[in-house]
This record gives sequence, structure tokens and C-alpha cells, in this order.
Amino acid sequence: MTTLYYTHQACLGHDTGPGHPERAERLRAVHAALEGPDFAKLERRTPPRAETAWIERVHREEHVRGILDAVPTTDYARLDPDTVISPGSGEAALRAAGAVVAAVDAVCAGEAKNAFCAVRPPGHHAEPSRAMGFCLFNNVAVGATRARSEHQLRRVAVVDFDVHHGNGTQAAFAADSGVFFGSSHQYPFYPGTGAAGETGCGNIVNAPLPAGAGATEFRAAWSERILPALAAFAPQFVLISAGFDAHDADPLAAISLNKEDYRWITAEIAAIAELHAGGRVVSTLEGGYDLNALAASVSTHVAALMAA
Repeated sequence: MTTLYYTHQACLGHDTGPGHPERAERLRAVHAALEGPDFAKLERRTPPRAETAWIERVHREEHVRGILDAVPTTDYARLDPDTVISPGSGEAALRAAGAVVAAVDAVCAGEAKNAFCAVRPPGHHAEPSRAMGFCLFNNVAVGATRARSEHQLRRVAVVDFDVHHGNGTQAAFAADSGVFFGSSHQYPFYPGTGAAGETGCGNIVNAPLPAGAGATEFRAAWSERILPALAAFAPQFVLISAGFDAHDADPLAAISLNKEDYRWITAEIAAIAELHAGGRVVSTLEGGYDLNALAASVSTHVAALMAA
């Protein structure tokens, strides 16, 4: 079965302004990386716009309405010092969430084993009632909720290897034993959450990494903490918050991974999904701010999904 590839032109229209690290060039670099012959078998799909009702299963109605109402008609608006929106941001955010929902639906329907969503703005910092950290709506959390509510899956897992802790995803599911959340991330670091002692209702596994950690520490965190817990959870569906800013070349953090570490972790997650979830995986883009490192890392990640 092929791997699905969801993206939308509107995601390039989310303009964060000069000098902002979360810029449209990131997505252009991903598109270019996945145009080569090795990715000819990707099935490319255009996502729908997410209905606000889908998003409101994660975010409060007033949050969703407030974000969409805040989108300016010209120039830029700031939701916080890091999170900038422009006239195209509302459409981009709806298409980003819609991509993950459509991917979940397609994989649950057996149209493919797995999918990758190349979208922006990213989502894993967005809390139920707060946009932050470049994120407006929590795309992966919306997808996980879709898997449970529409496809009646009792055990859904979200795993996150972005260098920043997915505080929004943790906040969305910390009291929900039907969702597992596992994350490796630099700590202490932005956004300040993600200590090992943060365990939710027993469904959260955080594996904090110190600044300067590399492949040895990263692989040990996953092999010894997150992957065994994920396997014990026996997920019926797995979603990945695929951030590539733990790469050695990334300017925003201090973890030293390379593209082969992303190939390894993708294969490890896919193997657990094969055992427990019929191989069903949906991955969505989060961080990654060095364009060359991002392109190389996404390429190895998607290749590993295709090989799963």
C-alpha cells in the first residue's frame, strides 16, 4: 500500500513576516525534497478545510472563533511575541487541521497504510484555549480526537520527537486514558513543560534530554522509555508530531541528531504500529528551521514510512 501525502497551497500563504523562523520557505523545501524519483509513488492529495466542529473537539469554541476573528485583512497581527498571523493564516490553519483529519479518515478506511501531512502552521504547542509557539490549532490532537470519535478507536497514541515539548498535546489529553502521549525534547527549554514527572493519568511519558544530547541519548530515551510504554499501550492508531528541529544544524535548539536518527525512530514507531494498529500511522510536520536539514530529515522520514 502506498503512503499518502497531504499538502495545500494555502499553507504557503501563512505569512509570519521578515526574519521569522517559521516561514513559508520551510514548506517549499519539503515540497522540493519530495519531488524526486524516490517519492514518485507517494499518492498526493489536497486536504479539505477543517470544519470548526472538528477543531472544537480539542479547542474551546471561543478559542477557535477568536483565532479566526483575529486574522487581519492586511499586514500582520501578533497573538503573542512568537506567534504571528497574516491575511492567509486562517485558511492555512484550517487546511492544516483538515489535512490530518483527512489522513486519519483515509488510513482508517484502508486507502493507505500511512500518511504524511506537509502543512503549516504547526500545532503541537496550541493548548485547548491558547495559541502559542507558532501554533494556532493543534493539528495532531484534532486528528487523534477524530480517530477516537469518528472511528471508535479506544486506544490512540501520539508520539512527538520535536525538540520542543508538545505542551498543547499533553494539555489536551492528560486526563484521557484512551490517548497515549510520548515525547522526547530538550529540557529545560521552551515551553517549560515536559518534565519526566508529568505523567497525566498514567498516559503521558516524557523523556527530557539535556542540551548537548545527541543520538546516543535520543535513542536510549526512546528505546528505554517511550517505545516500551507505547508498545504496552497497544495503540490501534499512531500519530506522529514530526518536528525536525533536534537536528544538529537547527538554529533554535541544542540537540545533535542527524537524518539517520529520524529514519531510525520512524521505523521503530512504524514497527509498533504494525504489531498493534495494522500499521496505521499519520505523521504531521511540526518544527525544523534549517532548510537543508529539514529537507534531508523529511526525506528520510517519509522514505521510512513508505518502506514500513
